[in-house]
Amino acid sequence: MRARRGEVGSAVVDMALVAGLLTLLVSAVLQLSVVLHVRATVVDCASEGARYGALADRTPAQGAERTRELVSAALSPAYARDVTATTTTVGGREVVEVVVRSPLPVAGLLGVGDALTARGHGLVTGTPP
Repeated sequence: MRARRGEVGSAVVDMALVAGLLTLLVSAVLQLSVVLHVRATVVDCASEGARYGALADRTPAQGAERTRELVSAALSPAYARDVTATTTTVGGREVVEVVVRSPLPVAGLLGVGDALTARGHGLVTGTPP
């Protein structure tokens, strides 16, 4: 079978259009996975910092500092700029709450604003001896 003269080269154009859309779709999925990874990492670091600050011989400020160290080591110091720790009561129990506000990654790890907020809680174990 002979191809019609008007259809010669149309497969190249089809491939270019499909490849462009496929590349865009793959990049969007990869960026979503980066966002989820950053969120999970920041939540884990906030929880670890809260547990550390809730120990009997530690303070909430030490928990916030520990969180900053963990986030800086795992991601970047830019993600650890806004870390606060306070002591609150949840369900009648005293807990240390660490709040991390970090950028939302838009292109790779380059983020904008403080759109991502993660909270970690650690049950205060008691007073030091």
